Amino acid sequence: MLNTGIIAWIGAIFIAAGLVKGVVGMGLPTVAMGLLAVTMPPTEAAALLLIPSLVTNLWQLFTGPSFGGLCKRLWTMMAGIMLGTVAGAGVLTGAHAGAASAGLGAALVLYAVLGLLKLGFITPARHEALMSPLVGVATGLVTGATGVFVIPAVPYLQSLRLEREDLIQALGLSFTISTAALAIGLFRTGALASPTAQLTGSILALLPALAGMFIGQALRQKMSVETFRKVFFAGLLVLGVYLVLETAL
Repeated sequence: MLNTGIIAWIGAIFIAAGLVKGVVGMGLPTVAMGLLAVTMPPTEAAALLLIPSLVTNLWQLFTGPSFGGLCKRLWTMMAGIMLGTVAGAGVLTGAHAGAASAGLGAALVLYAVLGLLKLGFITPARHEALMSPLVGVATGLVTGATGVFVIPAVPYLQSLRLEREDLIQALGLSFTISTAALAIGLFRTGALASPTAQLTGSILALLPALAGMFIGQALRQKMSVETFRKVFFAGLLVLGVYLVLETAL
């Protein structure tokens, strides 16, 4: 049974994680996983964030302007994410999870620095048919190893040069599929030792996550495109540094 202090700590974590997600369109699993690890094992943290992650991603997905078009455009990437995550979910509980998290953090730092320096890349439309499923599978394998959904999905989606709200919606689509696939993978590997109790805790964590996301979305609407771009890449940089330092320390 969790004491009042731990419950308050978990609530504060999900408010902060929801706020980050509301502003930059991602970050809830990364922030929540990192901070929850202070009080519980990674598999328990992953189980706790399933419902907040799923619901906030669905909210992000269905409030955007281009749901049908993005699904048609990115369906092979989503299929790859599902296959890769379910196949690799066992790594999260294995001996190499720490090294995988550090590698993910380093990749995020590199990509964020390139973005802040405006040295990003563009994926030509003629290459999407080949790249989308490959990026999806790679993203799924990384999700299975770390519980975090951002690499290489985020750089790839950003390279498609989508409009700001389309990019946010595409991220919501990718993260929704990743969350659902991670839940299936954790269940298949037996990581959900007490599914009913863990899902109940996850449902209770939903309210603070939604509150934080609502505030973050309101802040995002007031930003210029250039400010959003800087916040987007700065958020990636902070998340990457955090993952590297968490593993090193």
